[in-house]
Amino acid sequence: MALKLESWAWKMKGGRFDPWDLLFSLRRKAISLGAQYVNGKVTGLKCKDLDDVILEVHYSSPIKNLNSAEVTLPNGEKRSITFAVLVIAAGAWSGEVGHLVGIGDGKGIMAVPIPVEPRKRYVYCVHAPEGPGLDAPLVIDPNGTYFRREGLGGLYLCGQSPEENDEPPIDDLEVDETFFMNNVWPTIANRVPSFENLKLKTSWAGYYDYNTFDQNGIIGLHPLFSNMFIATGFTGHGIQQAAGVGRAIMECILEGKYCTINLERFGFERILMNEPLFEKNI
Repeated sequence: MALKLESWAWKMKGGRFDPWDLLFSLRRKAISLGAQYVNGKVTGLKCKDLDDVILEVHYSSPIKNLNSAEVTLPNGEKRSITFAVLVIAAGAWSGEVGHLVGIGDGKGIMAVPIPVEPRKRYVYCVHAPEGPGLDAPLVIDPNGTYFRREGLGGLYLCGQSPEENDEPPIDDLEVDETFFMNNVWPTIANRVPSFENLKLKTSWAGYYDYNTFDQNGIIGLHPLFSNMFIATGFTGHGIQQAAGVGRAIMECILEGKYCTINLERFGFERILMNEPLFEKNI
């Protein structure tokens, strides 16, 4: 599954980092340690029931063990990959991967899908030579519009998450510039009067792995699969949390538990129990 990251930098205490550079730095390090990357789409997953392990709920539910994946390459070739452990970290397409093994299509626990879907978001780069100085922080308006300075040339990045009933279609990554004119620009100009004279220089779009349940990450082992972990649904905050989540999943695989930070409350069980974990002031 393809993972698309916006090439912007997140404001951090003491500086910023670029997600694209971080991603490829981690990739290069992983390759140097022996990891292999296959560019393709997961189009099938095979599993078997573990007959000697039964989960007691309202009916018998055999625990399943996944053992191989069908991956379709860009040229149409299909490759089978066997594995001991699977981590669904497919971003906006994680729910789609879950359906390959019946998550969301069965009965009982299997009727509950991974509640993650793609949502398209726009990022606009504007030029405002009279805008806030180098010490300008990341500013987020109560309506969700944000802006922050980008470099030394009077450039700023800005955007806004649309209302639920105004979500754009996800068929492509075309940018709607009227959304900037009607929604983003009026808000940031109200905040900073010098933005009234800005010029839109460029823009792009990307996909959020939007968790429709509570807009928070889903982390940990699926209750009906002995070797399938989930790490998805971060709804735009994934790059900030990726290093910690990666370590947590690694600890679960190697040690069978969280060692550094206990992330149990982010597990799939909260979705089964209908106990959303909403984050304040995001």
